[in-house]
Amino acid sequence: MARIVLVTGGCRSGKSAHAQKMAEDLPGRRAFVATCPPLDDEMRARIRRHREARQGSRWQTIEEEIDLAGAVRGAGEYDVVLIDCLTLWVNNLMYEAEQEGRQVDEPEVERRCRDLLAACAERPGTVILVTNEVGMGIVPGDPVSRRYRDLVGRCNQVAGAVADAVVLLVCGVPMRVK
Repeated sequence: MARIVLVTGGCRSGKSAHAQKMAEDLPGRRAFVATCPPLDDEMRARIRRHREARQGSRWQTIEEEIDLAGAVRGAGEYDVVLIDCLTLWVNNLMYEAEQEGRQVDEPEVERRCRDLLAACAERPGTVILVTNEVGMGIVPGDPVSRRYRDLVGRCNQVAGAVADAVVLLVCGVPMRVK
C-alpha cells in the first residue's frame, strides 16, 4: 500500500518544488503525472520550465488531464508517483463537463477523487499529490469561480482525510499539518 502525501498551499508558495524535492529524496524510479493542458504560449513556457527542472533527475513524465486514477494504475513500474496538480485536474473536469453540456458537482468530484486515492492505495511506494489551498481568500464574485473553489475544496478534503501526511507550504516554508 502506497504512502500518500498531500502537498498544499497558495499559488507560488513553493508546493511543486517541495513535492519534487520530496520525490527526488526517495529511492527508485519516479513518474511525474502532469495535469496541465498546454492552452497558450505562456502555459507552454511554464510546462517547459517544469520539464527542464526535472531533467537529469530520472523522471518519466505522464501527461494526463482527466483520468488520474488510470494514470496511477498504469504507472506500476514506478516507486514514486508525483501528481501535479489536483487543482488543474478539477479545472479540467469542469471543462470536460462543460463541453458535454453538463456541470460537474461535488459528489462527482468526491467520487473521482476517491477513485484516484483507491488507485494510489493499490500500489507500493509513495504517491505525492500537489494541490492549491483555495479556501483562504475572499469569496469569489461569480458563480463559476465559487463552484470551482467548492469543488477544489471538496477534492482537498477527501485527499487530506486519506493522506498519510499533509504538508502546507507558506512562503516556501513547509509545515507538516498531518
